[in-house]
Order: sequence, then C-alpha cells, then structure tokens
Amino acid sequence: QVQLQESGPGLVKPSQTLSLTCTVSGGSITTNDNYWRWIRQPPGKGLEWIGTITYSGSTYYSPSLKSRTSISRDTSKNQFTLHLSSVTPEDTALYYCTRGWSDWGQGTQVTVSS
Repeated sequence: QVQLQESGPGLVKPSQTLSLTCTVSGGSITTNDNYWRWIRQPPGKGLEWIGTITYSGSTYYSPSLKSRTSISRDTSKNQFTLHLSSVTPEDTALYYCTRGWSDWGQGTQVTVSS
C-alpha cells in the first residue's frame, strides 16, 4: 500500500516561493508507469491539477501555472517537491500529492498572506 505525506510551510508571504515535499512510502517513485501529481483545492472551489512528475523524471505542468511551477525529485529519499514561485493570495489552497488518481496524501493547507 503506497502512502504519501505532504510537508511544508502552512503560511507563505506574497511574492515568495512555496515549496512542498511529498514523501512516499510503500513503493518507489521510480517504479515504471507511476505518475506523481500535485493537485490543489482553493477554498470553495474544485480540484486543480498543478503538475506531474513521472517515474522517469519527466515533468508536465498546468498551462495556467507553468511559468511559476517546477517539480523535482530526490530518488534517494523517495520524495518529490513542488516549487511555486511568486505566490499570491489566490494560491491559498489545500495541496495534495498523489500517485495517479488512486492514492492521495492527506493534504496540507497553505495560506498566502502577509
């Protein structure tokens, strides 16, 4: 059973870079055909896909966030990390990391405020 756990700051100031790490247990992030995603849900809104890093390290980003987003990984720690730059209050959301669409972390609340 794969388990995912998000970690990172709960409060970020506007214009700063938000960094969240997803630690995976029970499976390797390099296992073939696994796709690791970051998804968020702003308050009162639906789910929004942010980006994906594949088992081979390829990355894909939402067009609306691409200019501010990068996803990296540390295979030695079995982790992948979201970096979202130049944040604004509109980036306030519950952030999830997932494996495909079947396995989800519990989510971590991020608030952007001065």
